[in-house]
Amino acid sequence: MPALTAVVLAAGQGTRMRSRLPKMLHDLCGRALVGWPIAAALEAGATSVVLVGPPDGSLDGHLPDGVRTVVQPEPDGTGGAVRAAVPAIEPGATVLVLPGDAPLVTAAALTALVDSHAVRGAAATMATMLLDDPSGYGRVVRDDCGGVERVVETKTAGDATASELQIKEVNSSIFAFDGDALRAALDQLTTDNAQGELYLPDVLPALLAQGRAVAAHVLDDPALALGVNDRVQLADVRRIAQRRILDAHGRAGVTIVDPGSTLIDVGVEIGEDTVVQPSSFLRGETRIGRGCTVGPLTTLIDATLGDDVTVPHSYLVSCEVRDGATVGPFAYLRPGTLLRERSKAGTFVEIKNSDVGAGSKVPHLSYIGDADIGEDTNLGAATITANYDGVDKHRTTIGDRVHTGVDTTLVAPVTLSDDVYTGANSAITKNVPPGALAIARERQVNHEGYAARRRRNGD
Repeated sequence: MPALTAVVLAAGQGTRMRSRLPKMLHDLCGRALVGWPIAAALEAGATSVVLVGPPDGSLDGHLPDGVRTVVQPEPDGTGGAVRAAVPAIEPGATVLVLPGDAPLVTAAALTALVDSHAVRGAAATMATMLLDDPSGYGRVVRDDCGGVERVVETKTAGDATASELQIKEVNSSIFAFDGDALRAALDQLTTDNAQGELYLPDVLPALLAQGRAVAAHVLDDPALALGVNDRVQLADVRRIAQRRILDAHGRAGVTIVDPGSTLIDVGVEIGEDTVVQPSSFLRGETRIGRGCTVGPLTTLIDATLGDDVTVPHSYLVSCEVRDGATVGPFAYLRPGTLLRERSKAGTFVEIKNSDVGAGSKVPHLSYIGDADIGEDTNLGAATITANYDGVDKHRTTIGDRVHTGVDTTLVAPVTLSDDVYTGANSAITKNVPPGALAIARERQVNHEGYAARRRRNGD
Protein backbone atom coordinates (compact mmCIF):
# COMPACT_ATOMS: atom_id res chain seq x y z
CA MET A 1 0.00 0.00 0.00
CA PRO A 2 1.30 3.49 -0.82
CA ALA A 3 1.78 6.02 1.94
CA LEU A 4 -1.39 7.83 3.02
CA THR A 5 -1.43 11.62 3.33
CA ALA A 6 -4.50 13.30 4.82
CA VAL A 7 -5.30 16.86 3.74
CA VAL A 8 -7.70 18.57 6.14
CA LEU A 9 -9.42 21.69 4.81
CA ALA A 10 -9.76 24.25 7.58
CA ALA A 11 -9.28 27.67 6.01
CA GLY A 12 -12.94 28.74 5.99
CA GLN A 13 -13.97 31.90 7.80
CA GLY A 14 -16.83 30.30 9.73
CA THR A 15 -18.79 33.58 9.86
CA ARG A 16 -22.08 31.82 10.56
CA MET A 17 -20.78 30.79 13.98
CA ARG A 18 -20.92 34.51 14.93
CA SER A 19 -17.93 34.07 17.19
CA ARG A 20 -14.56 35.67 17.90
CA LEU A 21 -13.21 32.11 18.25
CA PRO A 22 -12.35 30.47 14.91
CA LYS A 23 -14.96 27.88 13.98
CA MET A 24 -12.39 25.09 13.82
CA LEU A 25 -11.42 25.66 17.47
CA HIS A 26 -14.89 25.43 18.98
CA ASP A 27 -15.03 22.66 21.57
CA LEU A 28 -16.76 19.39 20.81
CA CYS A 29 -16.73 16.98 23.75
CA GLY A 30 -13.29 18.03 24.92
CA ARG A 31 -11.60 18.29 21.52
CA ALA A 32 -11.43 21.15 19.04
CA LEU A 33 -13.75 20.69 16.07
CA VAL A 34 -10.85 20.32 13.65
CA GLY A 35 -9.17 17.79 15.95
CA TRP A 36 -11.81 15.15 15.22
CA PRO A 37 -11.09 14.55 11.51
CA ILE A 38 -7.37 14.77 12.25
CA ALA A 39 -7.70 12.05 14.91
CA ALA A 40 -9.79 9.88 12.56
CA ALA A 41 -7.22 10.21 9.76
CA LEU A 42 -4.33 9.28 12.05
CA GLU A 43 -6.22 6.28 13.39
CA ALA A 44 -6.97 5.23 9.81
CA GLY A 45 -3.24 5.03 9.12
CA ALA A 46 -2.32 8.42 7.69
CA THR A 47 1.45 8.81 7.88
CA SER A 48 1.20 12.54 7.27
CA VAL A 49 -1.51 15.09 8.03
CA VAL A 50 -1.50 18.43 6.23
CA LEU A 51 -3.89 21.09 7.48
CA VAL A 52 -4.85 23.91 5.13
CA GLY A 53 -5.42 26.94 7.35
CA PRO A 54 -6.20 30.64 6.96
CA PRO A 55 -3.53 33.32 6.47
CA ASP A 56 -4.09 34.82 9.94
CA GLY A 57 -2.48 31.82 11.65
CA SER A 58 -5.39 31.52 14.08
CA LEU A 59 -5.02 27.73 14.27
CA ASP A 60 -1.32 27.79 15.10
CA GLY A 61 -0.53 26.20 18.44
CA HIS A 62 -3.88 24.43 18.65
CA LEU A 63 -3.13 21.33 16.58
CA PRO A 64 -1.75 17.90 17.53
CA ASP A 65 1.98 17.33 17.28
CA GLY A 66 3.15 16.34 13.82
CA VAL A 67 0.38 18.09 11.87
CA ARG A 68 1.87 20.27 9.16
CA THR A 69 0.08 23.54 8.41
CA VAL A 70 -0.01 25.25 5.02
CA VAL A 71 -1.79 28.51 4.20
CA GLN A 72 -4.52 29.05 1.64
CA PRO A 73 -3.55 32.61 0.67
CA GLU A 74 -7.00 33.61 -0.55
CA PRO A 75 -10.49 32.09 -0.11
CA ASP A 76 -10.78 30.68 -3.63
CA GLY A 77 -12.63 27.43 -2.86
CA THR A 78 -11.87 23.82 -2.00
CA GLY A 79 -9.79 23.34 -5.13
CA GLY A 80 -7.60 26.27 -4.14
CA ALA A 81 -7.21 24.81 -0.66
CA VAL A 82 -5.97 21.47 -1.97
CA ARG A 83 -3.66 23.27 -4.41
CA ALA A 84 -2.05 24.99 -1.42
CA ALA A 85 -1.37 21.58 0.14
CA VAL A 86 0.27 20.01 -2.93
CA PRO A 87 3.89 20.90 -2.01
CA ALA A 88 3.43 19.07 1.30
CA ILE A 89 2.08 15.86 -0.27
CA GLU A 90 4.56 13.02 -0.52
CA PRO A 91 5.10 11.86 -4.12
CA GLY A 92 3.29 8.61 -4.89
CA ALA A 93 1.07 8.83 -1.82
CA THR A 94 -2.62 8.20 -1.69
CA VAL A 95 -4.28 11.47 -0.68
CA LEU A 96 -7.26 11.57 1.64
CA VAL A 97 -9.07 14.93 1.51
CA LEU A 98 -11.62 15.75 4.20
CA PRO A 99 -13.21 18.90 5.64
CA GLY A 100 -12.07 20.16 9.02
CA ASP A 101 -15.64 20.81 10.10
CA ALA A 102 -16.87 17.22 9.67
CA PRO A 103 -16.14 15.83 13.16
CA LEU A 104 -18.25 12.68 13.02
CA VAL A 105 -16.26 10.86 10.35
CA THR A 106 -14.64 7.76 11.84
CA ALA A 107 -11.40 5.95 11.24
CA ALA A 108 -13.39 2.90 10.13
CA ALA A 109 -15.21 4.93 7.48
CA LEU A 110 -11.96 6.43 6.17
CA THR A 111 -10.27 3.02 6.11
CA ALA A 112 -13.20 1.58 4.12
CA LEU A 113 -12.95 4.49 1.64
CA VAL A 114 -9.20 4.04 1.14
CA ASP A 115 -9.59 0.26 0.76
CA SER A 116 -12.35 0.71 -1.81
CA HIS A 117 -10.18 3.21 -3.68
CA ALA A 118 -7.27 0.76 -3.78
CA VAL A 119 -9.36 -2.23 -4.86
CA ARG A 120 -10.91 -0.33 -7.75
CA GLY A 121 -7.62 1.15 -8.91
CA ALA A 122 -9.33 4.52 -9.31
CA ALA A 123 -7.67 7.88 -9.74
CA ALA A 124 -10.30 9.31 -7.42
CA THR A 125 -12.91 7.83 -5.12
CA MET A 126 -15.58 10.06 -3.65
CA ALA A 127 -17.43 9.22 -0.46
CA THR A 128 -21.12 9.83 -1.10
CA MET A 129 -24.33 9.82 0.93
CA LEU A 130 -27.92 8.96 0.13
CA LEU A 131 -30.18 11.60 1.68
CA ASP A 132 -33.96 11.88 1.76
CA ASP A 133 -33.51 15.66 1.69
CA PRO A 134 -30.38 16.51 -0.31
CA SER A 135 -31.00 20.26 -0.29
CA GLY A 136 -27.81 22.31 -0.33
CA TYR A 137 -25.52 19.42 -1.30
CA GLY A 138 -23.75 18.82 -4.59
CA ARG A 139 -25.48 16.05 -6.53
CA VAL A 140 -23.53 13.04 -7.81
CA VAL A 141 -24.24 12.42 -11.49
CA ARG A 142 -23.41 8.91 -12.63
CA ASP A 143 -22.91 7.59 -16.17
CA ASP A 144 -24.79 4.73 -17.80
CA CYS A 145 -22.35 2.22 -16.31
CA GLY A 146 -22.75 3.51 -12.76
CA GLY A 147 -19.47 5.39 -12.66
CA VAL A 148 -19.17 8.94 -11.40
CA GLU A 149 -19.47 11.49 -14.18
CA ARG A 150 -19.47 14.76 -12.28
CA VAL A 151 -20.74 16.61 -9.20
CA VAL A 152 -23.32 19.34 -9.78
CA GLU A 153 -23.27 22.18 -7.26
CA THR A 154 -26.60 23.59 -6.07
CA LYS A 155 -25.59 26.74 -4.22
CA THR A 156 -27.49 29.12 -6.51
CA ALA A 157 -30.49 28.85 -8.81
CA GLY A 158 -29.54 27.49 -12.21
CA ASP A 159 -26.52 25.49 -11.01
CA ALA A 160 -28.44 22.25 -11.54
CA THR A 161 -31.27 21.13 -13.78
CA ALA A 162 -34.64 19.98 -12.41
CA SER A 163 -33.73 16.34 -13.04
CA GLU A 164 -30.35 16.75 -11.30
CA LEU A 165 -32.06 18.26 -8.27
CA GLN A 166 -34.06 15.03 -7.93
CA ILE A 167 -30.85 13.02 -7.32
CA LYS A 168 -30.58 11.73 -3.74
CA GLU A 169 -26.89 10.80 -3.84
CA VAL A 170 -24.71 13.71 -2.75
CA ASN A 171 -21.07 14.63 -2.34
CA SER A 172 -19.79 14.23 1.24
CA SER A 173 -16.69 16.37 0.49
CA ILE A 174 -14.50 13.41 1.50
CA PHE A 175 -12.23 11.99 -1.23
CA ALA A 176 -9.40 9.54 -1.81
CA PHE A 177 -7.05 10.37 -4.70
CA ASP A 178 -4.05 9.01 -6.47
CA GLY A 179 -1.69 11.80 -5.49
CA ASP A 180 0.06 12.18 -8.83
CA ALA A 181 -3.25 12.21 -10.74
CA LEU A 182 -4.61 14.81 -8.31
CA ARG A 183 -1.65 17.15 -8.91
CA ALA A 184 -2.17 17.06 -12.66
CA ALA A 185 -5.94 17.56 -12.45
CA LEU A 186 -5.66 20.51 -10.05
CA ASP A 187 -3.70 22.41 -12.70
CA GLN A 188 -6.77 22.29 -14.96
CA LEU A 189 -9.23 23.84 -12.50
CA THR A 190 -10.84 27.15 -13.47
CA THR A 191 -13.12 29.67 -11.76
CA ASP A 192 -15.71 29.46 -14.54
CA ASN A 193 -18.75 29.14 -12.26
CA ALA A 194 -21.31 31.35 -10.53
CA GLN A 195 -19.19 31.75 -7.38
CA GLY A 196 -15.90 32.28 -9.18
CA GLU A 197 -14.24 29.58 -7.05
CA LEU A 198 -12.04 26.56 -7.67
CA TYR A 199 -14.19 23.53 -6.84
CA LEU A 200 -12.35 20.34 -5.93
CA PRO A 201 -15.09 18.09 -7.45
CA ASP A 202 -14.29 19.68 -10.83
CA VAL A 203 -11.12 17.56 -10.97
CA LEU A 204 -13.33 14.52 -11.57
CA PRO A 205 -14.30 15.38 -15.18
CA ALA A 206 -10.66 16.24 -15.83
CA LEU A 207 -9.58 12.80 -14.63
CA LEU A 208 -12.29 11.12 -16.73
CA ALA A 209 -11.12 13.05 -19.76
CA GLN A 210 -7.69 11.51 -19.23
CA GLY A 211 -9.25 8.05 -19.26
CA ARG A 212 -8.80 7.57 -15.53
CA ALA A 213 -11.41 5.83 -13.39
CA VAL A 214 -13.51 7.81 -10.90
CA ALA A 215 -15.40 5.75 -8.32
CA ALA A 216 -17.93 6.38 -5.57
CA HIS A 217 -18.07 4.80 -2.13
CA VAL A 218 -21.41 5.18 -0.40
CA LEU A 219 -21.18 5.85 3.34
CA ASP A 220 -23.51 3.55 5.27
CA ASP A 221 -24.35 6.32 7.77
CA PRO A 222 -25.00 9.84 6.44
CA ALA A 223 -24.24 11.28 9.88
CA LEU A 224 -20.56 10.46 9.30
CA ALA A 225 -20.21 13.46 7.01
CA LEU A 226 -22.38 15.97 8.85
CA GLY A 227 -20.75 19.38 8.77
CA VAL A 228 -20.83 22.30 11.19
CA ASN A 229 -21.58 25.77 9.90
CA ASP A 230 -23.32 27.32 12.91
CA ARG A 231 -23.95 26.64 16.58
CA VAL A 232 -27.20 24.81 15.94
CA GLN A 233 -25.36 22.27 13.80
CA LEU A 234 -22.60 22.11 16.42
CA ALA A 235 -25.23 21.12 18.99
CA ASP A 236 -26.58 18.48 16.59
CA VAL A 237 -23.21 16.81 16.09
CA ARG A 238 -22.43 17.12 19.80
CA ARG A 239 -25.46 14.97 20.62
CA ILE A 240 -24.23 12.27 18.25
CA ALA A 241 -20.60 12.46 19.37
CA GLN A 242 -21.59 12.36 23.05
CA ARG A 243 -23.78 9.32 22.51
CA ARG A 244 -20.90 7.52 20.79
CA ILE A 245 -18.63 8.26 23.76
CA LEU A 246 -21.19 7.03 26.30
CA ASP A 247 -21.91 3.90 24.29
CA ALA A 248 -18.19 3.09 24.07
CA HIS A 249 -17.82 3.34 27.85
CA GLY A 250 -20.92 1.21 28.36
CA ARG A 251 -19.54 -1.55 26.13
CA ALA A 252 -16.26 -1.37 28.08
CA GLY A 253 -17.95 -2.21 31.39
CA VAL A 254 -18.98 1.20 32.74
CA THR A 255 -22.52 1.86 33.99
CA ILE A 256 -23.92 5.19 32.83
CA VAL A 257 -27.13 5.43 34.86
CA ASP A 258 -28.69 8.30 32.90
CA PRO A 259 -26.98 9.01 29.56
CA GLY A 260 -29.30 11.94 28.93
CA SER A 261 -27.90 13.94 31.85
CA THR A 262 -24.26 12.79 31.64
CA LEU A 263 -21.45 14.52 29.74
CA ILE A 264 -18.12 12.76 29.17
CA ASP A 265 -15.30 14.23 27.09
CA VAL A 266 -13.52 12.17 24.46
CA GLY A 267 -10.24 12.07 26.42
CA VAL A 268 -11.72 10.60 29.61
CA GLU A 269 -10.73 7.08 30.70
CA ILE A 270 -12.94 4.97 33.01
CA GLY A 271 -12.26 1.52 34.47
CA GLU A 272 -14.61 -1.45 34.59
CA ASP A 273 -17.45 -1.62 37.14
CA THR A 274 -17.43 2.11 37.73
CA VAL A 275 -20.89 3.67 38.02
CA VAL A 276 -21.51 7.20 36.77
CA GLN A 277 -24.62 8.57 38.43
CA PRO A 278 -26.95 11.17 36.82
CA SER A 279 -25.98 14.79 36.17
CA SER A 280 -22.25 14.12 36.26
CA PHE A 281 -19.74 15.83 33.99
CA LEU A 282 -16.35 14.25 33.28
CA ARG A 283 -14.10 16.64 31.40
CA GLY A 284 -10.62 16.99 29.97
CA GLU A 285 -8.03 14.33 30.73
CA THR A 286 -9.88 12.77 33.67
CA ARG A 287 -8.82 9.23 34.60
CA ILE A 288 -11.06 7.00 36.73
CA GLY A 289 -10.15 3.54 38.01
CA ARG A 290 -12.25 0.42 38.61
CA GLY A 291 -15.21 0.10 40.90
CA CYS A 292 -15.73 3.80 41.53
CA THR A 293 -19.01 5.60 42.08
CA VAL A 294 -19.07 9.10 40.60
CA GLY A 295 -22.03 11.37 41.24
CA PRO A 296 -24.77 12.19 41.20
CA LEU A 297 -24.16 15.87 40.46
CA THR A 298 -20.38 15.60 40.29
CA THR A 299 -17.92 17.41 38.03
CA LEU A 300 -14.41 16.07 37.40
CA ILE A 301 -11.99 18.19 35.32
CA ASP A 302 -8.54 16.73 34.61
CA ALA A 303 -8.90 14.67 37.80
CA THR A 304 -7.37 11.26 38.54
CA LEU A 305 -9.27 8.72 40.64
CA GLY A 306 -7.86 5.37 41.74
CA ASP A 307 -9.94 2.24 42.31
CA ASP A 308 -13.01 2.08 44.57
CA VAL A 309 -13.31 5.84 45.02
CA THR A 310 -16.67 7.40 45.88
CA VAL A 311 -17.43 11.00 44.86
CA PRO A 312 -21.05 12.18 45.27
CA HIS A 313 -22.17 15.80 44.77
CA SER A 314 -18.65 17.26 44.42
CA TYR A 315 -16.39 19.34 42.20
CA LEU A 316 -12.82 18.19 41.50
CA VAL A 317 -10.23 19.99 39.36
CA SER A 318 -6.67 18.86 38.52
CA CYS A 319 -6.34 16.68 41.60
CA GLU A 320 -5.64 13.03 42.48
CA VAL A 321 -7.73 10.76 44.68
CA ARG A 322 -6.18 7.37 45.36
CA ASP A 323 -7.66 3.92 46.03
CA GLY A 324 -10.48 3.65 48.52
CA ALA A 325 -10.72 7.36 49.30
CA THR A 326 -14.05 9.14 49.64
CA VAL A 327 -14.99 12.67 48.65
CA GLY A 328 -18.12 14.65 49.46
CA PRO A 329 -20.88 15.26 49.35
CA PHE A 330 -20.44 18.95 48.56
CA ALA A 331 -16.63 18.89 48.52
CA TYR A 332 -14.37 21.05 46.35
CA LEU A 333 -10.91 19.69 45.51
CA ARG A 334 -8.78 22.28 43.76
CA PRO A 335 -5.58 21.91 41.72
CA GLY A 336 -2.63 20.28 43.43
CA THR A 337 -4.69 18.25 45.89
CA LEU A 338 -3.67 14.66 46.62
CA LEU A 339 -5.88 12.39 48.72
CA ARG A 340 -3.93 9.25 49.50
CA GLU A 341 -5.34 5.76 50.06
CA ARG A 342 -8.49 5.50 52.24
CA SER A 343 -8.46 9.20 53.07
CA LYS A 344 -11.55 11.38 53.21
CA ALA A 345 -12.62 14.88 52.23
CA GLY A 346 -16.12 15.18 53.58
CA THR A 347 -19.12 17.48 53.48
CA PHE A 348 -18.45 21.15 52.69
CA VAL A 349 -14.68 20.66 52.63
CA GLU A 350 -12.40 22.64 50.32
CA ILE A 351 -8.81 21.50 49.76
CA LYS A 352 -6.18 22.99 47.48
CA ASN A 353 -2.50 22.26 46.85
CA SER A 354 -2.34 19.83 49.77
CA ASP A 355 -1.25 16.26 50.46
CA VAL A 356 -3.65 14.32 52.70
CA GLY A 357 -2.05 11.14 54.06
CA ALA A 358 -3.38 7.60 53.91
CA GLY A 359 -6.32 7.03 56.21
CA SER A 360 -6.55 10.68 57.21
CA LYS A 361 -9.89 12.48 57.35
CA VAL A 362 -11.11 16.01 56.83
CA PRO A 363 -14.74 15.18 57.55
CA HIS A 364 -16.65 18.45 57.31
CA LEU A 365 -16.79 22.25 57.15
CA SER A 366 -13.06 22.80 56.67
CA TYR A 367 -10.64 24.64 54.40
CA ILE A 368 -7.21 23.07 53.90
CA GLY A 369 -4.78 24.97 51.68
CA ASP A 370 -1.03 24.50 51.14
CA ALA A 371 -0.78 21.74 53.73
CA ASP A 372 0.95 18.39 54.19
CA ILE A 373 -0.99 15.96 56.40
CA GLY A 374 0.37 12.66 57.67
CA GLU A 375 -1.39 9.33 58.06
CA ASP A 376 -4.43 8.48 60.22
CA THR A 377 -5.01 12.09 61.18
CA ASN A 378 -8.48 13.50 61.91
CA LEU A 379 -9.19 17.19 61.50
CA GLY A 380 -12.24 18.34 63.46
CA ALA A 381 -15.10 20.34 61.99
CA ALA A 382 -14.20 23.87 60.88
CA THR A 383 -10.45 23.28 60.86
CA ILE A 384 -8.87 26.06 58.81
CA THR A 385 -5.34 26.53 57.52
CA ALA A 386 -4.69 30.27 57.40
CA ASN A 387 -2.17 30.01 54.59
CA TYR A 388 -2.09 33.57 53.21
CA ASP A 389 -0.67 36.57 55.05
CA GLY A 390 -1.76 39.09 52.45
CA VAL A 391 1.49 38.87 50.52
CA ASP A 392 2.72 35.26 50.45
CA LYS A 393 1.32 31.75 50.81
CA HIS A 394 2.77 29.55 53.58
CA ARG A 395 2.54 25.82 54.24
CA THR A 396 1.13 23.96 57.20
CA THR A 397 2.63 20.62 58.24
CA ILE A 398 0.50 18.16 60.21
CA GLY A 399 1.95 14.85 61.37
CA ASP A 400 0.54 11.33 61.82
CA ARG A 401 -2.36 10.57 64.19
CA VAL A 402 -3.11 14.24 64.86
CA HIS A 403 -6.55 15.21 66.18
CA THR A 404 -7.64 18.82 65.92
CA GLY A 405 -10.59 20.04 67.93
CA VAL A 406 -13.54 21.74 66.24
CA ASP A 407 -12.99 25.30 65.07
CA THR A 408 -9.20 25.11 65.04
CA THR A 409 -7.26 27.66 63.01
CA LEU A 410 -3.71 26.79 62.00
CA VAL A 411 -1.82 29.98 61.15
CA ALA A 412 0.91 29.07 58.66
CA PRO A 413 3.78 28.56 58.64
CA VAL A 414 3.23 26.13 61.48
CA THR A 415 3.95 22.47 62.25
CA LEU A 416 1.92 20.01 64.32
CA SER A 417 4.10 17.00 65.07
CA ASP A 418 2.88 13.39 65.39
CA ASP A 419 0.16 12.52 67.94
CA VAL A 420 -0.74 16.15 68.61
CA TYR A 421 -4.16 17.24 69.89
CA THR A 422 -5.60 20.74 69.76
CA GLY A 423 -8.36 22.15 71.91
CA ALA A 424 -11.59 23.35 70.35
CA ASN A 425 -11.65 26.98 69.17
CA SER A 426 -7.87 27.28 69.19
CA ALA A 427 -5.76 29.53 66.97
CA ILE A 428 -2.44 27.70 66.67
CA THR A 429 0.41 30.07 65.77
CA LYS A 430 3.43 28.15 67.15
CA ASN A 431 4.83 24.72 66.37
CA VAL A 432 3.49 21.91 68.57
CA PRO A 433 5.86 19.10 69.73
CA PRO A 434 4.98 15.40 69.47
CA GLY A 435 2.22 14.12 71.72
CA ALA A 436 1.28 17.55 73.07
CA LEU A 437 -2.15 19.11 73.58
CA ALA A 438 -2.21 22.66 72.23
CA ILE A 439 -4.84 25.08 73.51
CA ALA A 440 -4.75 28.64 72.21
CA ARG A 441 -7.75 30.58 73.53
CA GLU A 442 -8.57 32.85 76.47
CA ARG A 443 -10.04 31.32 79.62
CA GLN A 444 -13.80 31.59 79.97
CA VAL A 445 -15.07 34.33 82.29
CA ASN A 446 -18.77 34.49 83.36
CA HIS A 447 -19.99 38.02 84.27
CA GLU A 448 -23.02 37.38 86.46
CA GLY A 449 -25.94 39.84 86.33
CA TYR A 450 -24.88 41.17 82.94
CA ALA A 451 -28.36 40.92 81.35
CA ALA A 452 -30.00 42.81 84.23
CA ARG A 453 -27.44 45.62 84.00
CA ARG A 454 -28.14 46.00 80.27
CA ARG A 455 -31.85 46.32 80.95
CA ARG A 456 -31.26 48.96 83.64
CA ASN A 457 -29.05 50.96 81.31
CA GLY A 458 -31.70 50.82 78.57
CA ASP A 459 -29.56 48.74 76.20
